[in-house]
Amino acid sequence: MPALDPGRTALVLVDLMERIVALPLAPRPGTDVLTAAARLADTFRAAGAPVVHIRVERPNVASQPPGSELVADLVREGEPVVVKRTIGGFQDTGLHELLTGFGATTLVFGGVATNLGVESTARAAGDLGYDLVFAEDAMSALTADEHRASVDLDFPRLGTVAPVAAITLEAPAATTGPDGSASVTTPDGSVSTTTHGGRA
Repeated sequence: MPALDPGRTALVLVDLMERIVALPLAPRPGTDVLTAAARLADTFRAAGAPVVHIRVERPNVASQPPGSELVADLVREGEPVVVKRTIGGFQDTGLHELLTGFGATTLVFGGVATNLGVESTARAAGDLGYDLVFAEDAMSALTADEHRASVDLDFPRLGTVAPVAAITLEAPAATTGPDGSASVTTPDGSVSTTTHGGRA
């Protein structure tokens, strides 16, 4: 797949919490999901693109179950953590405002469970106009059938499904014309030109 623009792309990792990652997941265990998600997060960090973490809290309870924190060492200093109290990550969380503040128009998703927290958040993102990419090997579900239903049937209708190894980021290449105008070629091949007075 084409490289993504790090200035307009954010990684969204959903519910990678101790108690959720420890569940009997399929088609891959939580440890494999974490390895793939960490590799993808490092790719984003190296490109200067934002990494956003989401975790769930149960509403109307005095305390959360043990293991409700994100997996240790997953979050780096300065990376935002969004707390949700529904299956999806947008309802009353400020996630949309956070992402637009980053200038993100494309979201890359990973997390658990594929067909629940990830898909619910992704569907809301699609409704809000984001372009979507799904890192298939950075996700898992309670059963392999549930995972495959999302990855094979639903996600291709919402965006692009790709392995972590195929997801790369590359800043747009800028060139200056003889008249002083600047042309930027984005990773998808589109070109925008800016003159001294503004966009051409």
